[in-house]
Amino acid sequence: MSKKQKSKNKQSARTGYITGTIDRQKLKTFLIPDDGGEIVFIPERKTNHAQLNDKVRVFLYARVKGSMPEGEVVEIIKRARESFVGILELSADYAFVVCDNHVHTSDIFVPKDKLHGAKNGQKVIVKLMDFEPNLKSPVGEIIDILGDKGDNDAEMHAILAEFGLPYKYPVKVEAAAQAIDAGITPAEIAKRLDMRKVPTFSIDPHDAKDLDDALSIRKLNNGLWEVGVHIADVTHYVFPKSIIDKEAEKRGTSVYLVDRTVPMLPTHLSNGICSLNTDEDKLCYSIVFQMDDDARVKDYRVVKTVIRNKRRFNYEEAQTVIETGRGDFKDELLAFNQLAIILRQKRFEKGAIAFDRAEVKFEIDENGKPLSVYFREQKEANNLIEEFMLLANRTVAMHIGKPSQNKKAKTFVYRVHDLPDPEKLKNFSQFIRKFGYSLKTSGKQSSVSSSINQLLDQVQGKKEKNLIETLAVRSMAKAIYTTENIGHYGLAFEYYTHFTSPIRRYPDMLVHRLLEHYEANGKNVNAKEYEEMCEHASAMEQLASNAERASIKYKQVEFMSQFVGQVFDGVISGVTEWGIYVELIENKCEGMIPIRDLDDDYYSFDEKNYCLVGNRYRKKYQLGDEITVRVARADLDKKQLDFVLA
Repeated sequence: MSKKQKSKNKQSARTGYITGTIDRQKLKTFLIPDDGGEIVFIPERKTNHAQLNDKVRVFLYARVKGSMPEGEVVEIIKRARESFVGILELSADYAFVVCDNHVHTSDIFVPKDKLHGAKNGQKVIVKLMDFEPNLKSPVGEIIDILGDKGDNDAEMHAILAEFGLPYKYPVKVEAAAQAIDAGITPAEIAKRLDMRKVPTFSIDPHDAKDLDDALSIRKLNNGLWEVGVHIADVTHYVFPKSIIDKEAEKRGTSVYLVDRTVPMLPTHLSNGICSLNTDEDKLCYSIVFQMDDDARVKDYRVVKTVIRNKRRFNYEEAQTVIETGRGDFKDELLAFNQLAIILRQKRFEKGAIAFDRAEVKFEIDENGKPLSVYFREQKEANNLIEEFMLLANRTVAMHIGKPSQNKKAKTFVYRVHDLPDPEKLKNFSQFIRKFGYSLKTSGKQSSVSSSINQLLDQVQGKKEKNLIETLAVRSMAKAIYTTENIGHYGLAFEYYTHFTSPIRRYPDMLVHRLLEHYEANGKNVNAKEYEEMCEHASAMEQLASNAERASIKYKQVEFMSQFVGQVFDGVISGVTEWGIYVELIENKCEGMIPIRDLDDDYYSFDEKNYCLVGNRYRKKYQLGDEITVRVARADLDKKQLDFVLA
């Protein structure tokens, strides 16, 4: 029988329709059926240009005995995304946008009348036009020109666009922000607790412009400490369902790329009116605690305030005061530090986990070019801010979330963190044995947490530190926003929310509004509506995190491009069937040795033991092994470093 006849017979043996979602694994396309049935393989020529996460309708073919179900996409019901980033390739007769093949599997044809001024080689955003089956290439229209390939702004905007994140602010929203009156009237001050004369300061990264929080501390006549955690009263200026609020809800969060912040709120608000800048009267929502010397909360109140930030510290400045005992606010900083140490100790005694990983940072010139890589470690000044933000967040969550006797719990926005997946924890435990470590994976929650902390402490200063910390994080669940409180495993809190960053996180704005609503004896709000907002905020947080990581990866590749041909020591940080990933010890930049470049043998992937094994000589490349590599290529388009064995 000819190939043509076989194909014809197969076409005539279709067994019906099925709907589902497109998934891609190892460069192959599959359908995840809506009804939970068996996964369906879609040959590349039969995808009709359906992309990852598209909702589609598929014809199922008659099943060949012993093989998985197979089908053909006949309709794209709903696209997961309609626009893509790529490089425009223009010729005399036609134009195509070449996309990253991890995102879009085929080039997109652009008719000449849909170019809208885009030029050859530029980075553009292309929007797919209506679905038509059996086209050789999908058809699209240029909707934005990002700039020339390699231009820093164009590349950073491209990263944002790749994840569906905005890179500019709507003019109408900016105009609405500019129209807001920043003045604070005597009538408004009269409604609030006036704390402008209480010495108050803030501690932030040196380059921060959106200052959400400030602190105050003083000794009371009763011998207790009055501790004020003062948070920008954003919702005083941003009303529900206003044009600014709708844009903030849509964004969900500010995005922090290597060289820029893409704010959730217009900069007139985020860096100006709402930001707790020094020597300006500012409206806040505050939690004012009374605490003893052992950091026990004896009393607290939730109160609207007006404050005046007297001193803005960066973390390095505050750390110097703590270490030397000299400088502005030295008594306050030292008192805060002592209380923070006790709060932190109590958290870990209850089972909190210490994921204090070094943060990769770049020194960047005025054009966005990375000059050096450095790591920011968590020190006492960071811990101080962290502990009092955690205390405020937990207090607000308990204040609203803990139901009164015989009363139904109020609908509220929680930040929750589920227990780790037992299977993931077990696999992680088995892996770390090769380094001589052990991990308790069952028993009391606090004892498992204690075992994880012990492991994280043991790896400090070791070459495998970053690898084991990364894998430990991957074995944990992701923290999310929800109205269903299940507690926060990583922090060991029964009640937890996000209250302290309303300038940069939309859930914090929701929490401020709910807190004010319930404090005024408002009725319970609609749980379904708030759960939908929580789900959206969690999704946007994940996209922002992905974009932040992509910008770090881009800058790492850009930085390493000057070292092509040079040799570095590294640790194998990942093993796949297509190669091994190596993290350089010196700067934590990660690259890959493609399996095709391991030419001394034919290597097979041993998934169970995280290694490649040579078929002839049995040489192993295993996760955690130290190796020496040479930088072979630095591909900015793919954000990828290629290494070869040195």
